[in-house]
Amino acid sequence: MKKMKDNIVLIGMPGVGKSTIGVILAKILGYRFVDADLLIQEREGKLLKEIIAEKGIDGFVQIENEVNQSINTTKTVIATGGSVVYGKEAMEHLKEIATVIYLELELGALRRRLGNLKKRGVVLKEGQRLSDLYKERVPLYEKYADFTVNEHRCTVEKTIEKIVDTLEKEYGANV
Repeated sequence: MKKMKDNIVLIGMPGVGKSTIGVILAKILGYRFVDADLLIQEREGKLLKEIIAEKGIDGFVQIENEVNQSINTTKTVIATGGSVVYGKEAMEHLKEIATVIYLELELGALRRRLGNLKKRGVVLKEGQRLSDLYKERVPLYEKYADFTVNEHRCTVEKTIEKIVDTLEKEYGANV
């Protein structure tokens, strides 16, 4: 059996439940929980949507990259922002310290879950639609993920069950 890395990182599109699932998963595993978006807001003293409005998408992605590179923790579930995969250095760092799990959800289900993207602080270029963002990001999520958990027709509980099953299958009693 392989030894599990010290942390778990959840990546995926906005609305897949990274933060919600992360909190519950941390409780189940006896880990701490960190929401990277909250770390960004804390560092900047502003909401994500305010940072994006002031610094632009490139400025926000740079801040996100710096914050995620600086996460240094153990026994922690880390929920990242959906755009974390644009930061190569951050993703290399997170892969080094954590098992990266991609929470996958098809576009139709995402559309139903998400309300106003701008209010959520989603990184969208001018004129970019959710479908464009999806096509752009999915290959990056797949590239960085150690495991993919498909959330099709899953409740939060079912998604967590799939994650725990995947970890137990891969790491056995080391989970």
